[in-house]
Amino acid sequence: MITFSQLTAVSAAHALAPLSDLLQACVADGASVGFTDARDRQAIERFWQARIATLSGGSDDLLVAWQEQIPVATVTLSSCTMPNGYHRAEISKLLVHPQQRRQGIARQLMLRAEARARTREKTLLVLDTRSGDVASQLYLSLGWQIAGAIPHYACSTEGVMEATTLMYKLL
Repeated sequence: MITFSQLTAVSAAHALAPLSDLLQACVADGASVGFTDARDRQAIERFWQARIATLSGGSDDLLVAWQEQIPVATVTLSSCTMPNGYHRAEISKLLVHPQQRRQGIARQLMLRAEARARTREKTLLVLDTRSGDVASQLYLSLGWQIAGAIPHYACSTEGVMEATTLMYKLL
């Protein structure tokens, strides 16, 4: 059974190791989520430590899907803190453990992130995803629109430069 929760900085800090395991598994499976070497555990843990710090500031929300008290998926909603952008937020790090994919978990997390954005009175969401990635179909099915693409945006886990697709959704 999959359950969902929103983590605080304290609860996320307690889940640092399993969150790092999740991110490491996704990178090892080739996910384009900012990392190129799944073996660099220190970099992965530093990422989560930095993300946990933003949770205490109140501008970010970390939503997690759990199975048997183990995080199997995450998504982050980051509110813009600049005065001209209070109406928007960014979706990032939609991670689903490779063994848990194709079960609708990512869809549920995205719907929950959108609901949280509405609660925060956001009217625009943005994200970027590797061009051609299967996640693009999920986003499109949820009503996201393609704004454009940037070639040679990120280096893949295989060392190949790949494009990213910028997407948005008006709430």
